[in-house]
Amino acid sequence: MVEGGQGTNRGVMRRFTFIIALLIAGLGIVVPPTMAQVNVTQEHNNPSRDGVYIDPAFTPSAAANLRRDLGFDGTISGHVYAQPLYVEGGPNGPMIIAVTESNNVYALNATTGTVIWQRTDIGPSVPLSSLPCGNIDPVGITGTPVVDLASRRLFFDALINGATIKHWIYSLDVDTGETNPGWP
Repeated sequence: MVEGGQGTNRGVMRRFTFIIALLIAGLGIVVPPTMAQVNVTQEHNNPSRDGVYIDPAFTPSAAANLRRDLGFDGTISGHVYAQPLYVEGGPNGPMIIAVTESNNVYALNATTGTVIWQRTDIGPSVPLSSLPCGNIDPVGITGTPVVDLASRRLFFDALINGATIKHWIYSLDVDTGETNPGWP
C-alpha cells in the first residue's frame, strides 16, 4: 500500500501521461498502409519504457487527408485497454495483435481486420465486485503485450478468476496463437 503523497503523485503522473498521449494521438496517428512499415512490438514502441513515441511520419500535414478505411472491420469481443501491436511480417502479411479485458487475444489482418487467430480460452476474467478497488469491469488483460520478433513469441499478463485470483504470464506463438511449451 502506498501512503502519503507518493500515491497521489503517481496518479497525477499517470493522468498527465494519458493526456499527453491523447494529444499526440490527435495529431494524426493514423498512417496509410504504404507508410506503416514499422513493427510496434511493445507499448509506445520504445525500449526505454518512458512512454514517449515519436515518429517523424506523424505530422499534421501527413495526416491532413487521411480517412478511415471503411473496408477494415476488426470487431473483437471485450474492452481494449492495452495498446494494440503491429507486426509487419505476420503469417499472411501485416497483422495487429489486440488483447481484451475478457482475457481474449486476437491476431487480425492489418488490412481487412479479418481474424487470423484468436484465443478465448486464457481463463475467466475477474469481475470488479471480486476486487478491492478499480474501475475496470471485468479485469483481464490490461497491460500491453510484448512481441519478441526473433523468437516469434507474444508475452502478456492475464488476471484469472478462481478460488484464488491470480496473475498469469502467458507466451503464445505470434503466427499461430498456440501456447509456447512451458507456459500456462
